[in-house]
Amino acid sequence: MRLLLASAGVTSPGIRDALVGMLGKPVEEADALCIPTAAYAMSGPQRAWDFVAGAEPRCPMTELGWRSVGLLELTALPSLGDDEWVSWVRAADVLLVGGGDALYLAHWMRESGMVELLPSLADTVWLGMSAGSMVLTPRIGSDFVASWRPPTGGDETLGLVDFSIFPHLDNPDLPENTTADAERWAAGIGGPAYAIDDRCAISVVDGAVEVVGDGAWRRFPG
Repeated sequence: MRLLLASAGVTSPGIRDALVGMLGKPVEEADALCIPTAAYAMSGPQRAWDFVAGAEPRCPMTELGWRSVGLLELTALPSLGDDEWVSWVRAADVLLVGGGDALYLAHWMRESGMVELLPSLADTVWLGMSAGSMVLTPRIGSDFVASWRPPTGGDETLGLVDFSIFPHLDNPDLPENTTADAERWAAGIGGPAYAIDDRCAISVVDGAVEVVGDGAWRRFPG
């Protein structure tokens, strides 16, 4: 897959340019599936609806002008069987993965079978926002563990990239996400990591990692 791991969606021209480059065509010619699953374990049904409906103007994802947008709820997939939903995912140009609880999202990525499908989606773009980006990292750190805990405990996520992400850097609405907090978090994460603000995203294409956008960011080598 081609990965675009954002803090708050497509919030700057540089992030949108990177997205279009990954798609290989304009957004208006691309078909999307949105995945709101992470919201239920942290923000609740209203935030899930806001994401699906494109009602989060500070975090643009579904409202970017896609040719079509479908809803893919991971918790429903085990009851459908692979014959039903795998074809939907393969037909999509991009997966829009919303924020919320990264551990809950990782759990349902595994339970649904989605994580096993991802390596075969060579031409698909994964556009994550906050938890939707963090879920692909090795771990999120105790700072981002909310009330929901996985059956196995811990803070491990899917490990499809080799770095961790501290999102919403220095967001004034999140006083616990300061640069000092990010430095402390990175010291305990046990590996390479990035802290990115809401106008940044991390592009991963063929193993090459690049920060795009016009915001502030820090890399911690680990």
